[in-house]
Amino acid sequence: MDVFFYVVPGLIMAVALFMAYRVVRRWLQIQRAWNSGLTAQGRCLRMYTTTHGGSGDTRVSTTLHHVYEFTTHDGRLIRFEEEDGPGTTVEGDVVTVYYADGSEVVATAHRPGRAKHAAGAFGILVFLGVIVLFCAGFMATYSDFSSGADPMGFGGF
Repeated sequence: MDVFFYVVPGLIMAVALFMAYRVVRRWLQIQRAWNSGLTAQGRCLRMYTTTHGGSGDTRVSTTLHHVYEFTTHDGRLIRFEEEDGPGTTVEGDVVTVYYADGSEVVATAHRPGRAKHAAGAFGILVFLGVIVLFCAGFMATYSDFSSGADPMGFGGF
């Protein structure tokens, strides 16, 4: 039974750390696209939404997706999907695409907003860090209780 007090928080920590990795990776990709100086005219091919939740009285969240297509400076046709784009961009609209060239082209149609983007990524990372610290603290505290130590220093109360 004691193993659950280590496995469950460990799994939560692993998921939180993986999510932090994904946030940092995407933040670096977008920064790379903005800093490359390469832009192209792209076209919005499709716009759709996905929803999560909604059973009973639970909260419903909706995410807006756009599918874009553009041609790189060397003639490659690139199609990519991006979440949380502007609601005013609809199918057929022409947009400016910022991209970084390489074996894997990284692109975004989001306008450069470094401070806003960094603040959002930082906020998510702080939240995930709190989750990791809470789980680590829980595991350490449980370890002290299970070994018979009095981590709170109450002396047998």
